[in-house]
Amino acid sequence: MADRIPLIAGNWKLNQDHLQAIALVQKLAWTLQDGKHDHSQVEVAVFPPFTDLRSVQTLISAERFELRFGAQDVSQHDSGAHTGEVSAAMLAKLECSYAIVGHSERRQDHGETDALIGKKAAAAMRHGVTPVICVGETAEDLEQHGASAVPVQQLRDVLAELPEAGEIVVAYEPVWAIGSGQAATSEQAQQVCQALRRVLAEVRGDEAAAATRILYGGSVKSGNIAGFMREADIDGALVGGASLDAAEFAAIARFRQHVGT
Repeated sequence: MADRIPLIAGNWKLNQDHLQAIALVQKLAWTLQDGKHDHSQVEVAVFPPFTDLRSVQTLISAERFELRFGAQDVSQHDSGAHTGEVSAAMLAKLECSYAIVGHSERRQDHGETDALIGKKAAAAMRHGVTPVICVGETAEDLEQHGASAVPVQQLRDVLAELPEAGEIVVAYEPVWAIGSGQAATSEQAQQVCQALRRVLAEVRGDEAAAATRILYGGSVKSGNIAGFMREADIDGALVGGASLDAAEFAAIARFRQHVGT
């Protein structure tokens, strides 16, 4: 893991209205405080729906919670006649640290291509918002192309749209594991994350590759997070359903208590 600060990111997906968001963030922050969580050692971020972002920002700012937050998507456009889009400039004004781009559900439900995902990531970077670039394969991809081939090519295509410098986060999400209750093994995840880091080194250089955090996402829970975090190229987790349970998500964030690092 080198000197990379682990990131535990909670993607709420299409869940929680703004009142529920306030309650969940409060409970999460209090649970982490009770457990004396050191946010300088393990960063914790939540990704609510767009409609919740202002409420989450106001709460975190007012209470001085050490949580970070981000958006689940971002437009490739900065402004203009693009009904329904939300720009990176808008997210920056809301003090969003991150924006997820290319989540498998966006790829599947909205037909997003790697080129579009790259443009969205570039837009986020222009406004100081760090993109969390999701890559991954379906069970069919895995059978046809083998481990890492599809996510590696996805990352190459996205990186082609980005400036050479600037912070990014990469998230490997095996689509076959998401919501299935059956996570990849830590060895499987490490194999792919190692391949992704090699791509980062080829495209952005060794120094940038060594500094870039790579997350694993796919049926992550408190019972399996420690195994993933022992791997050299896994720097955190993109957590789905488990992030809606404050106690469970806090337990995932406190992985150091059972990983021995």
